[in-house]
This record gives sequence, C-alpha cells and structure tokens, in this order.
Amino acid sequence: MSGLVLVQQIASVALIVVGVVFLLGGTVGLIRLPDLYCRAHAVGKCDSAGAGSLLLGLMLHGGLAVDDLRILVLVLLILLSSPTTAHALARAAHNTRPASGLPGREGQR
Repeated sequence: MSGLVLVQQIASVALIVVGVVFLLGGTVGLIRLPDLYCRAHAVGKCDSAGAGSLLLGLMLHGGLAVDDLRILVLVLLILLSSPTTAHALARAAHNTRPASGLPGREGQR
C-alpha cells in the first residue's frame, strides 16, 4: 500500500468518524434540549456538518469515480437545505401562538 493511499484511507475514516459524532450529537440535542428553537439549532447545524463529513468521507473511501460528482451534489444540497429548513421551522414557530398560551408575534411590531 503506497503512502498516498494510506493517507486517503486515514482521511476517509477520520471524516466518517467526525460525521457520525456530529450526527450523534445532533440526535442527543434533539432529545435533550428544552425547546423547539434549541432543538432546531442543534439539528440544523449537526445534520449539515455530520452528513457533509460522512458523505465526503465516503467519497474519499471509494477513490475517484463517476459517483463522486453525485455525492458532491448531495453534500451541496444538504449544506443548503438543512439550515434553511431549520430557520423556516423556527421562524414559523416564532410567528405563531405557542401551545403554552403565551402570546405569539402576530400583530406585534
């Protein structure tokens, strides 16, 4: 095994492990954090970083292939859609009346 292949495999495993750690952190945050805003923040950040790292690690693990472009497009879509979805969810929750009976933001300026 040449030195370059060894470095590629080590980087691949490191990215996959980092991705799994971020995804597990987001899952723990989803379960343990107290309200929707904290949960949306944890899931939005950790899913982007975790899935991006995991997919980049898989791309490195397979070597250079035609499927790498598809994986790269998936990484870009996840990096764009996950924070946008978390923001939209938090904004919708902020603009409506919560279930606890506290006043919402509608009509307030």
